[in-house]
Amino acid sequence: MLRKALAACALATCIPVSATDLTVEIEIPRLDVAEYHRPYVALWIEQDNQHIANLNVWYDVKMKDNEGEKWLKDMRQWWRRSGRSLELPVDGVSAATRAVGTHSLNFNGGSAALQQLKAGDYELLVEAAREVGGREILRIPFSWPPTQKVSAKAQGSSELGAINLTLTP
Repeated sequence: MLRKALAACALATCIPVSATDLTVEIEIPRLDVAEYHRPYVALWIEQDNQHIANLNVWYDVKMKDNEGEKWLKDMRQWWRRSGRSLELPVDGVSAATRAVGTHSLNFNGGSAALQQLKAGDYELLVEAAREVGGREILRIPFSWPPTQKVSAKAQGSSELGAINLTLTP
């Protein structure tokens, strides 16, 4: 009987975290340049300037002989904090580059990345770099787990447009 009660209590304390959603909307702006290449983009979570979890990395995953990995180091901050130690492609993290437009990514509390988060203050980082282009990094602070629906945003000025973060308990 005591075992069942303890299991029920443990399950009840896990439900709010696993039911939590983290949604990121990323705008890739249209650039008026002579030679356009889709940007490589990395999304990850940090706490106190320490890498905690990778959410997504967009690059040319299907290039012959893993040639697309060559330019990942152009996303310098992500590369130094996490990328160079990864064996690519990373299942559930690596994805193809995205076209101009707004792209929505949803991560639920049961995802491997979010399960690593303990209660506390974090930052979502989004870094973009383009071949024959620029580089930009945006940060959005947030607290985990959220007790109510929370939205925050950052606005890019070159390689990224609007970045919207929504946390839903």
